[in-house]
Amino acid sequence: MRVTSKGQVTVPLDVRRALGIVPGSDVAFELDDRGARLVVDPDRAAQEIARMRGAGDIAMTTDEILALTRR
Repeated sequence: MRVTSKGQVTVPLDVRRALGIVPGSDVAFELDDRGARLVVDPDRAAQEIARMRGAGDIAMTTDEILALTRR
């Protein structure tokens, strides 16, 4: 991949999914003698889940939701 003139790169989708990187994720780079490592805040995914919990606006039972997924 190529670095833009602003120093930006696109993190590939499979890497974002594997690391739980979503828009607004906090990431950092750690340098060592072998190069650089992208580090993701491990609590970020848990924070996103907690933020979304209860956000649904339709009252359904678990059985009703499962029935929809099995159609």
